[in-house]
Amino acid sequence: MTLVRHLAAAIVVAAVLVALSIQLGGYRDYQMAEVAAYVTAVAGLTVLIGLSGQISIGNGAFMAIGAYGGALLLVHLNWPLELVLLASVVVAAASGAIFGLAAARLRGPYLAGATLMLAVALPTLADQYAGVFGGDQGLSVSINTPAFLGPTFPPTRWLAWVTCAGALVTLVLLANLGRSRIGRSWRAVRDDEVAASLSGLNVARLQILAFVVSAACAGLGGALLAVVTTIVAPGAYTLTLSISLLTAAVIGGLGSLLGAVWGSLLLVLVPTYLTNVAASHGFSGAASSSVPIAAYGVVLIVVMLVFPAGIQGGLRRLFGPAAPAAAAPINVLRRRRPASEHQEEGTT
Repeated sequence: MTLVRHLAAAIVVAAVLVALSIQLGGYRDYQMAEVAAYVTAVAGLTVLIGLSGQISIGNGAFMAIGAYGGALLLVHLNWPLELVLLASVVVAAASGAIFGLAAARLRGPYLAGATLMLAVALPTLADQYAGVFGGDQGLSVSINTPAFLGPTFPPTRWLAWVTCAGALVTLVLLANLGRSRIGRSWRAVRDDEVAASLSGLNVARLQILAFVVSAACAGLGGALLAVVTTIVAPGAYTLTLSISLLTAAVIGGLGSLLGAVWGSLLLVLVPTYLTNVAASHGFSGAASSSVPIAAYGVVLIVVMLVFPAGIQGGLRRLFGPAAPAAAAPINVLRRRRPASEHQEEGTT
């Protein structure tokens, strides 16, 4: 029944999004597509941190892997879009498995440092292998609107439909995964690794699986973002992107898929709105770019002070059980206690 309920909710949301895209203009369709691409990546990250308790600052790198993988397939092999998106998921998931194997023994700040290194180092490969990845100029990505929609169908609307479909499929799969035995095992590992291991759970395997799922979502989000922006360049997948994804996950509410939606909306809409406000008030040049950044930081601080568990956690506090729960960042991001401390407590 859980799967049926999630599918029904996704169909209703899809119908609403289609209606909105028809009513709104091309620019709003573009924003809707951009939000959907980020939702896909942030949803995987909130599962990684909120459910399994692993901190990652490198999901922007997995977005780059999916984006470049999809772009290479489109440019050189001209694959259909659905196969390109699937291949991006597979490539990013394989990369997540490799990195997860290396990071399985790391905890807390050490794991965060390893993912930070990945986010910093990976974009430089585009300069090292400019013949393959296009260097600073990147690779151009373009898809055609299906012929059955007619020659006058807006291409931005088609992009919005594609990216929203990808985001909804991702959310449905993650929602069912979170309620499955694997999701319950992730929560057990997050709360106490020692107790989870003693109960028979393979902690390392579960943590690697969480990395694979998160990387796969990031790869799909990167491929969708590449389709929306029509270009894949290293400047779009810097450390700033990884930090923005982490910020969106925390602000939205860790462990909550609806929180990923709220965080992605803030990530896309707030900077654009603040930039327009700064321009309308006469700011120009460096001031026009610095004022929105400062105001965006203030918005994030206010949200975290008012809603320590994120926006979804705040909604649950206001509306009670009607709103899905979100894990509190303080609880999820707290320092893990090593096994030796548990053993010492047991002997005293």
